[in-house]
Amino acid sequence: MNNNILNEINDLKKKRNAVILSHFYQRPEIQGIADFIGDSLELSRKAADTKADVVVFCGVHFMAETASILSPDKIVLLPNIGAGCPMAEMADYEGLKKLKEEHPEACVVSYVNTTADVKTLSDICCTSANAVKVVNTIPKDREIIFVPDKNLGRYVEKMTGRKLILWQGYCNTHNKLTVEEVLLTKERYPNAKVIAHPECREEVLDIADGVFSTSGMIKYVASSAAKEFIICTEDGILHQLQRKYLDKKFILPSNKLICPNMKKTKIEDVLYSLANMKPEVRVSDDVREKAIIPIKRMLEIK
Repeated sequence: MNNNILNEINDLKKKRNAVILSHFYQRPEIQGIADFIGDSLELSRKAADTKADVVVFCGVHFMAETASILSPDKIVLLPNIGAGCPMAEMADYEGLKKLKEEHPEACVVSYVNTTADVKTLSDICCTSANAVKVVNTIPKDREIIFVPDKNLGRYVEKMTGRKLILWQGYCNTHNKLTVEEVLLTKERYPNAKVIAHPECREEVLDIADGVFSTSGMIKYVASSAAKEFIICTEDGILHQLQRKYLDKKFILPSNKLICPNMKKTKIEDVLYSLANMKPEVRVSDDVREKAIIPIKRMLEIK
């Protein structure tokens, strides 16, 4: 890492009273300069709780939107404005509005991986870490529309016994992983534990030893006596796993587990963003007032 860039970033952080948040899927050098590293739920909480004036969100667009919704008094910067989320974009406002009209009594559970506009039509948000808990809070006599990830939705159905109305979205990265790739990797590492993100396909989850959010995977590895793990999620998580658990081996079952959007942010983007205070992501007041309701309901669930 260029020490001059690092020093400039640190100087600007102090000058701006800024905090840098990084998702686990970011490049290792981005994770290295972050004040907080986490999954969507953890970073949502950090964005809401921080006393900083400026939040530099090293993630994708919906995450920066969520931070703006939770902290309208803060400046939220997304260092690479082109870092979007194809899954979030699969759920559109008009399509969800129509689905709600067809199921007027349904409760809309929206994955945090959605746009702010979609959140305005939602009753409660969830992340992969708390989706099962969220659905379990909804009365059993109510229909549930689950937006947008069908793979996470099927997993929630299995864990809760509830039948959901599933939007047919998916994560382009996780959905590429096949059960054949996992089984071939398991043949090479027969003693390895298979841990998978719930955005993976159903048949991958069915053969996993455990299904977890990214932060849940790290906790599982910490508590497990196993020495080898087949990691079925985006490759950015390996940086934290390898740094924390030097005596353990981590194997990706596919070279396709790379999110191009999560990897767009470079350290030079962070420097530019802090120096120029842009690109800024700000949600309008009328959208924010509606979108914050399902997000706050999610954050109230411990």
